[in-house]
Amino acid sequence: MLAKTLFALTLAAALPAVSHACVTPDTSVNVTFGSYDTGVSNRVVSGACTIDDLFNDEQAWGSQAAFIAHASTVSFELYRDKKISAVERARLMAAAQASGVGSTLKVKIIGFNDFHGYIKAREGSSSNPGVASFAYKINQLRAQNPLNAVVSAGDLIGASPLTSALFKDEPTIEAMNRIKIDFNAVGNHEFDEGKAELLRMQNGGNHPTDLFSGKGLAADLKNGAFAGANFKFLAANVVESDTMTTIFPGVGVKDFLGNKVAFVGMTLESTPTIVSPSGVAGLTFKDEADTVNALVPQLKAQGINSIVVLIHEGGFATLSGGVCSGMSGAIVDIVNRLDPAIDLVISGHTHQEYNCLINNSAGKPVRVTSAGQYARRLTDIDMVIDTKTKDVVSITAANIVVPVPATANNTVPLDASLQEVVNHYDALAAVPASRVVGQITATITRTQNNAGESALGDLIADAQLAATKPVGFGEAVIAFMNPGGIRADLPYSAAGKVDGNVTYGEAFTVQPFGNSLVTLTLTGAQIYALLEQQWGSAQPFPRMLQVSQGFSYTHSFPLPLDRNLDAAEGVIFTTSVRGNSYVVPGSVKINGVAVDANTSYRVTVNSFLADGGDTFTVLMGGTNRLGGAVDTDALEAYFTASPGGVAPSTLNRITRQ
Repeated sequence: MLAKTLFALTLAAALPAVSHACVTPDTSVNVTFGSYDTGVSNRVVSGACTIDDLFNDEQAWGSQAAFIAHASTVSFELYRDKKISAVERARLMAAAQASGVGSTLKVKIIGFNDFHGYIKAREGSSSNPGVASFAYKINQLRAQNPLNAVVSAGDLIGASPLTSALFKDEPTIEAMNRIKIDFNAVGNHEFDEGKAELLRMQNGGNHPTDLFSGKGLAADLKNGAFAGANFKFLAANVVESDTMTTIFPGVGVKDFLGNKVAFVGMTLESTPTIVSPSGVAGLTFKDEADTVNALVPQLKAQGINSIVVLIHEGGFATLSGGVCSGMSGAIVDIVNRLDPAIDLVISGHTHQEYNCLINNSAGKPVRVTSAGQYARRLTDIDMVIDTKTKDVVSITAANIVVPVPATANNTVPLDASLQEVVNHYDALAAVPASRVVGQITATITRTQNNAGESALGDLIADAQLAATKPVGFGEAVIAFMNPGGIRADLPYSAAGKVDGNVTYGEAFTVQPFGNSLVTLTLTGAQIYALLEQQWGSAQPFPRMLQVSQGFSYTHSFPLPLDRNLDAAEGVIFTTSVRGNSYVVPGSVKINGVAVDANTSYRVTVNSFLADGGDTFTVLMGGTNRLGGAVDTDALEAYFTASPGGVAPSTLNRITRQ
């Protein structure tokens, strides 16, 4: 059972025969194996081919024995055909053994993370290259070495722009099938719609209720339905709570000419704190380092000594002269506790770009990489394996840019097969995406000021309050919005639309989760406690709730918060301690009146927060719950009620001492 769980996926990577062009030899040069001089003069021995051509020592060999066996066969045939002497054959064989050819093997690993369904170029941001440029760059790297693996460190899907999300992220899975990626470690966003939906992403079948499911091109469907992923999701630390068995294999193995590399896939242990509880119901998320370390003996028992960790958890690099000089964040503690057998860590989640060294449990540096977000980067990794010990000799890595296609007269190379997928879904989404839902007077961004407030956060909170304020709809007096649910800015100008218009596609990209509104009752004391929960959570940075008009307060958090929140998880500010009190007593007010600790207030949040998402557990104690509209519908209704256009707010609701 264990072997089935861990090694359900073993892929053979057969290397096609490599043939060298036969050229006129330089007879002043001897045959060389690698850099080793055989002492045998190079000359034409078969058609236009030289001795050097026939030995083909520059191709990849899975072991030194394989090259020696090849050398024996070639030299015997040359000797038999009287092309070389017995002495020359002996020299060639001695050189083959002394040369070291085949003693090491170079494997290329192409890594990425946090793709989030960004298949269409420039959707959501003008800096996103799209999957067609992404695929072209992957194939360029693959061409450098036929021994390769393409792997993702999570959040391949979830929180996606309209072109993928409207179709339940099936377009992204189909695109990755065409790219032929090997493995994707599950991320927290893979669980946005729950275990059953994630299993459907792997196994296929149309969504039971969504009419936009199963709309792929015929070549991507199976029996007329969504085919599922041809690659494997990996989840070593995600288990069924009752049976403690993994929901996906924990390890994927790829064989390179007899040299096996194991890829251990995991998500962050704290996934339940940042995903709706319904999405992770019945699942347990285990410690990342403990999970990997427990697998090492089992992998070694299988003869596997080259181990790569694909983990959806990350950190924040400190750069000096463009070189990583330090790291902070959760990934540091994880790597510090890793077994020395781990050779490489490909990480994600924080949407940062880095290529750093972090010490393992033995104090030895391990290469740790992350390729940013949204297909903007790829990590090009060369791993050299000792073919005798099967262990890794060296690793080099570099993050490379994926170019963004121009909107007109594009010269960026695109993969035609992937562009076909994008064009297909873009055409299907064109009508709903282009529908105008409202107007704005200027770009409204999610950039927070130094108190933690953003204009787009204000707008969303205002829309949710407006939707739930009327009698019978909640009678709310406050609305709170989580910043991680705000995925993009609302641009005033963009290609293909009238300036100031807000399209459904843009509104959807801002809030792609489809959360419903929930209005509940909290006491003033609970509101204070809720605000204090902003400072500490599973992440070492504050999560500043965005607040509706009429609500205000002052805090004394020690560092300014004037950062642009990353679209997915936020950025690090400073270490904060859960339970610390930063809210200024008496500063919390509704329409200028101080909130009373013993008075009850009706508060609106989205369903993610209402269930304790982002560890805002105070909201789970709210009473008299009433469900409401979907968040995007509330935003559209707010625009409809503002025919003159919505202007960016003045950012005066949250203040900082």
